[in-house]
Amino acid sequence: MERRVRFRTGVILTLIFFISAVFVFRLYKIQETDGQEMDAQMLSAYTYQTTVKAARGNILDRNGEVLVSNRASYNIEIVYYVFFNGESPNESLLKLVNLCKELGIAYTDHLPISREKPYTYTLDSTSQTWQDAFKTYLSSWDWDSDISAQTLMKLMKDAYKIPDTWTEEEAREVIGLRYELSLRTCTSLEQYVLAYDVTSEQLAAIMELSIPGVVVETTTVREYQTPYAAHILGHIGLMNDEEVAQYQEEGYPLDAKVGKDGIEQAFESYLHGTDGVKTTTIAADGTILDEHYITTPEAGDNVELTIDIDVQAAAEDALEDVILDLRENGVGSDEEGKDAEGGAVVVVECKTGEVLASASYPTFDPGTYSQNFNALLEEEYGPLFNRALLQTYPPGSVYKMVTAIAAIDDAGISRYLQIEDKGVYTRYEGYQPKCHIYTSTGTTHGVINMMQALSVSCNYYFYEVGRQTGITAMDLVAKGLGLGEATGVELPESVGYRANAETKALLHKDDETQSGWYDADTIMAAIGQSENKFTPMQMACYTAALANRGTRYEATFLSRVFSADYSQVIREHEPTVASRLAISQDAIACVQEGMELAATEGTAATYLKDYPIKVCAKTGTAQHGDSGSDHASFVCYAPADDPEIAIAVYVEKGAQGGNLARVATAVMDVYFNRSQENDTVQQENLLS
Repeated sequence: MERRVRFRTGVILTLIFFISAVFVFRLYKIQETDGQEMDAQMLSAYTYQTTVKAARGNILDRNGEVLVSNRASYNIEIVYYVFFNGESPNESLLKLVNLCKELGIAYTDHLPISREKPYTYTLDSTSQTWQDAFKTYLSSWDWDSDISAQTLMKLMKDAYKIPDTWTEEEAREVIGLRYELSLRTCTSLEQYVLAYDVTSEQLAAIMELSIPGVVVETTTVREYQTPYAAHILGHIGLMNDEEVAQYQEEGYPLDAKVGKDGIEQAFESYLHGTDGVKTTTIAADGTILDEHYITTPEAGDNVELTIDIDVQAAAEDALEDVILDLRENGVGSDEEGKDAEGGAVVVVECKTGEVLASASYPTFDPGTYSQNFNALLEEEYGPLFNRALLQTYPPGSVYKMVTAIAAIDDAGISRYLQIEDKGVYTRYEGYQPKCHIYTSTGTTHGVINMMQALSVSCNYYFYEVGRQTGITAMDLVAKGLGLGEATGVELPESVGYRANAETKALLHKDDETQSGWYDADTIMAAIGQSENKFTPMQMACYTAALANRGTRYEATFLSRVFSADYSQVIREHEPTVASRLAISQDAIACVQEGMELAATEGTAATYLKDYPIKVCAKTGTAQHGDSGSDHASFVCYAPADDPEIAIAVYVEKGAQGGNLARVATAVMDVYFNRSQENDTVQQENLLS
């Protein structure tokens, strides 16, 4: 019995040992065999981080119409680790290069060496950022920083094992791409983007090559929904050295695109958004093993402008029509204005300073700016130049309201003072300017008062009134109404000059014969000449200040800023008073009546006397010192009894200011029709 028990116990222990041995062996197999396979897979994987670009915010007009938005886009990237685990990387790059050329896909490399022999460095045309990357690259290979371009190309060709059978062009193209990929191992640059914004057809053709490591990244690019407002909206682009220094402190990657000008630049902090960071683990064959966000990208805020795109379109179209008509037909019996060049129109709300339109001619389509940039640089009259904000012009007779106010309020001259226009102003023996009508027709305006002088734009009258008033008083009024002062707009602007002794001394400091101030300078300043030079934006704000009886608001392009999903108002414009000029009721009445007369029976009557809304207007013709026709200026505000908008129009060599009233009427047609439509909608809503 005892022997039987010992036998059974031995059998059980043997079974337990055998089963344990099986489990131990199986565990060993898992650890040594399966585990080795898993380790091999993990050791062959590569993890990298990429910045996921946040979509920029939209830009809208004051009525919510989207002017600039985003569309989905595809970039072709090369993942270094996977690419070089594949076979024949040089041949793969050559295939890519040839296909890109065949498909017309633009790509670039930052290797600072010429593309043709004899090889030379192109560092002078390379930004400091990429120069620094080049130095890091040389150091990573232990190559001297003073190595010649010829020698470096030979070293790179050997290091990258470029076949001797290749042409010089093929070798240079592939070496440039190898350089870009090598930079990703010795700098903090992210994955190399071979091509940006490829089409779906181009994408399909590239992916058909089935090259490991060539991947597609989805992003967005700017899309313009309007051909208008090009000088206002601006564009985005890669950062230059100065911008790198500025934006890297804010966490921007080196390849970030930022606003370069216009609204895109002015409101970059709102529009840019916050980029995300994505981690990707990828196998040697290109299989994505894991992908997740460390931080999720947050789209930029949406910027609503004060611009009314319909008013903007009317301003641009009308300005172009007038200038082209002038070039073809001229104006008047002498057909002056056939040499008309560029021009500008600015429309502002009188009671807020909000800019409804800011047009510059010639202009361009913002949607094709990048493709046409080089051609635009070469075009006549400079279509890229924003005349509305950056060009200063002699205002001509639109300045005469300044002289009238100063004469009444500072010199005590009555607005009913009558002066006989004798054609030639003979007070000064050495300088005897003529009234414009006398020069052109040999007649005079006769005996007139100040309101009539504004209406017919009589230079002779304002020569005399200006002499009696003096430059100090006129200068103070001009300053108080915003001429020669910053308007407050968020975009870059020129400030210009007011005519006075200090300005003249500054502008002619290198010529003592021209730097002194004389009585002749005073009478010329009184009619908007001498050293007076202002932008069309300043002229519009000045006109609005006249409409507001001396109150000038800061000009602005910003209405509101919304969060990315439009659920919150982040910022909203509040009208800000820039300056207030005390103007007597007598001076206000003089300016109001004189400008109304100009519209109904004076120099602008041809286009405004039958206009259904009462308008206050003033025309101007300005000498400019160059050959050809005089410049033309025009300002107005409407309605005359309760002003809503002020308009300034300027045309280089436009000959006559009255002719520019056509631009103003086109703008007012759209604006007041829009106002009537809004009033009707509001009334219908109230009735319901």
